[in-house]
Amino acid sequence: LSDKMKDFKGEMGEFKEEMGEFKDEMKDFKEEMKADRKRLNQQLGELANKWGTVVEDMVVPNIPRIAREYFGWSDIEDFMVRRKVRNKKDASKRREFDVIAVGDNQVIINETKSSPRIDYINEFIEILAQIEDYFPEYAGKTIIPIFASLHIGEDVVNYLTRHRIYAMAMGDETME
Repeated sequence: LSDKMKDFKGEMGEFKEEMGEFKDEMKDFKEEMKADRKRLNQQLGELANKWGTVVEDMVVPNIPRIAREYFGWSDIEDFMVRRKVRNKKDASKRREFDVIAVGDNQVIINETKSSPRIDYINEFIEILAQIEDYFPEYAGKTIIPIFASLHIGEDVVNYLTRHRIYAMAMGDETME
């Protein structure tokens, strides 16, 4: 019986040792999974940002054509892409504008999103009310707001229209 108890204690010691090794392996595995999840989330964020700039890159070359065809512009005085500017009334605020095109007496302000959402439109409406805080030189010019995406559903187009914002999306061949 004494020998059996020694064997049992030995087996229990081995089992305890194996369990300790297993716990260490599980801890390492959890840490590795946490690091992988963090890396994946970062890559997904970068991909989402890149997708947004891809859509912007599709919109940008269409703005001059839209200005000519829809608003009768003969010339563009200034054309800015991803313009970062400080608020002239509150220097603590900075804002990036996707596209700004300046004509004789009109200014196109474009906001582009890969997925149009009402929240994004409401933010755009707030910014439009502050344009002269960022660009006092546009005082007296007609602001033409354009919200662009690859596809904009009818309900979103209606919402934009109610707020006097043009919707721009992919047509059969180019942005319309």
